This record gives sequence, C-alpha cells and structure tokens, in this order.
Amino acid sequence: MDDATARKRLLAMLEELDRSIGMLLGEPAPVRDRSLSDAGADLTDADRTRALLDVTTGQKSAVLAALKRLDEGVYGRCVDCGKPVPEGRLEARPDAARCVNCQAKAERRR
Repeated sequence: MDDATARKRLLAMLEELDRSIGMLLGEPAPVRDRSLSDAGADLTDADRTRALLDVTTGQKSAVLAALKRLDEGVYGRCVDCGKPVPEGRLEARPDAARCVNCQAKAERRR
C-alpha cells in the first residue's frame, strides 16, 4: 500500500475512532425511578462502556503510532525485526506495527 493511501485510510480510522470515543463519553441517561435490578444493569452497562472505551482508546493509539511511522518513513516495517509487514496485513490492518511472526510472539507474551 502506498503512503498516500495508507495515510488516507489511517486518518479515516482516526476520525471514526474519535467519533466512537465521543459517543462513549457522552452524557449518561437521565436518572429515573429505578429498582435495584435497574441499578445493577446500569453498572453492567458502565463496565461494558469502560471496556469499549479502553479498546477504542488502544486502537486510536495504534493508529496514531502508524501515522508517526509514516511521517518517519518507516511505515510498513516491523517495529520488532525491521522486516517488511506483508502487504495483505497492511491492507487488512493499516495500523499493523508488526509482521505476522513478531505479532504472534507479542501475543504469546501477553
């Protein structure tokens, strides 16, 4: 993928992530007369929202890091081994920082 296409896709991803984060951080629903089960459901919703916000924020960090790699001229190179990230991987995940082998190693360490 050429740099111009990558930048365009990454900026579109960043815009969508910012929109999602804004929605997740939106105003809570107005308080109404609630039972204890409603309060429990609200807590579960809050936990789910927090988890989604964590994932979305992480995705945003990955996109920003990819844009930085583009600016530095190292986009498309694995951040661990320096080998090229396969074109198909970048097509599927423009924010990919690692080749398939290094990504698998990183995931096993987690």
